[in-house]
Amino acid sequence: MMQEIIQQTTWVEWLGVILSIFQVVLSRQNNPINYLFGVVSIILTLIVMFNAKLYAEFTLNLYYLVMSIYGWLYWKYGKAKHEAPISYTDNTDKLKTAGIVVFSFGIFYFALTHFTNSDVPIWDASVSAFAWAGMWLMAKRKIENWILLNVSNLISIPLMVHKSLYLYAILSVILFSVAVSGYFNWRRIFRESKISQ
Repeated sequence: MMQEIIQQTTWVEWLGVILSIFQVVLSRQNNPINYLFGVVSIILTLIVMFNAKLYAEFTLNLYYLVMSIYGWLYWKYGKAKHEAPISYTDNTDKLKTAGIVVFSFGIFYFALTHFTNSDVPIWDASVSAFAWAGMWLMAKRKIENWILLNVSNLISIPLMVHKSLYLYAILSVILFSVAVSGYFNWRRIFRESKISQ
């Protein structure tokens, strides 16, 4: 079984996952070169997702590509004057987050069922909807971003297995673990910032 999985995995998938892992490790070390690995791994992932007919995942990765290029340029040339503090969502944020999930799911599901040959429109749209909302919360430095990203990761794991993208399923497990540790780390930072005030 394992040998069959390895034989079915393309070199593009192997390289994309390996570079994604390097990117995550470098991000945790606050190293700007993480974006170089991220951009290349996303381009490879775009190829894999398109070939697997995971079109919402493909679109999500286009978004990641744009944000990675922006992040790389910002880290290299940008000058942030004030870093937003980590915080919890308020009721307005919760409503907006729910709106992003519902709206993006609706758009992805409609597009997948009317304009593509996707065989998993509900699952593909769900992964992307929760990831879009999670990324929005992360940009606002809201602790709950990790929860939404992990809902996306949890849906992604069986989806990737269904599509025989086993390395991407493993990557989703790794990302799930990073998000769990990120959630508790951000909670700790939030508590420490309140104590020091």
